[in-house]
Amino acid sequence: MIAKQVHHPLAPVYDKDCRVLFLGTMPSPQSRADGFYYAHPRNRFWPVLAGIFGEPIPEGTEARRDFCLRHHIALWDVLASCVISGAADGSIREPKANSIETLLQFASIKAIFTTGRKAYDLYNRFCLPNTGKKAFLLPSTSPANCACSLADLKKAYRVILPYCQEGEDEPTRNDTAGEKTTGD
Repeated sequence: MIAKQVHHPLAPVYDKDCRVLFLGTMPSPQSRADGFYYAHPRNRFWPVLAGIFGEPIPEGTEARRDFCLRHHIALWDVLASCVISGAADGSIREPKANSIETLLQFASIKAIFTTGRKAYDLYNRFCLPNTGKKAFLLPSTSPANCACSLADLKKAYRVILPYCQEGEDEPTRNDTAGEKTTGD
């Protein structure tokens, strides 16, 4: 696949009550085409979140947006633009970061979680100096991360639950798991 310059086309999903921010790297081609985050049909992000909240998997953009806001979850990506081949995070070149610190001024974010190693590394390199807020690594929900079963992903992602509720502080541990990471 040929690498091409990609500019992030999606607005962040958040409101003032969001307490958890999920950051990926860059929307996959499928997510860019569908106009929403984690849209690839084999990406396990939505089944994982639905599972940990004990709800049906939200289908479609509006249902997914409502699900996130109802659970005080914000979505965005670390990068505003990059050169990338398809959804292969390992191919990312010329990364330019989004202004994560701007979102943090308007939402009540208590915890930032990256959905994969590349997002974590890029956040630490480009965003942490501006936000001063540590991010916590979660395994990628991408279909390329076949090292993690759906059950393992749900177990790892449960760490967000206390931070989606009122009155919780920032996490004190870093849940990490080995993964092969792609944008979606």
